[in-house]
Amino acid sequence: RRGSGFKKILSDYEGQEEFDESKMPVFDADNDDFTLTLYNLNYGTNYATQVNENVIENVIENVIEISEEKIKKLMPEYSKKKLAKACEILKMISEKPNISIDELRIALDVTDRTIARYISELKDKGIVERKGPDNGGEWKIK
Repeated sequence: RRGSGFKKILSDYEGQEEFDESKMPVFDADNDDFTLTLYNLNYGTNYATQVNENVIENVIENVIEISEEKIKKLMPEYSKKKLAKACEILKMISEKPNISIDELRIALDVTDRTIARYISELKDKGIVERKGPDNGGEWKIK
């Protein structure tokens, strides 16, 4: 059918790294409509596994080691319980830099004032900083 994009779909599929004839798109058409079946080019291949392994390696290389010992040196006045909460906050920030204070509050099951106090103390000690606007910015662990 004119203007349906079949040629473009076929040429894009054939240009993919994992393409073979068994994964060729299937077109079914009658007078009223048509159906297109596209097969997952990554299914059953090592390509998808390789990509996931590379992502995991990069994350592991870039994750900041957060230990209670480091924080204890920076915040000697903190109790064990407070140190544990601070470590949890830093761990969540390292896993998801754009996490909101509300998400932190819910995850730690503390009040608004408590999480605000923790964040304020971490900022004052130069451990974390906020980059960008309050809504849509990111946390950065120094």
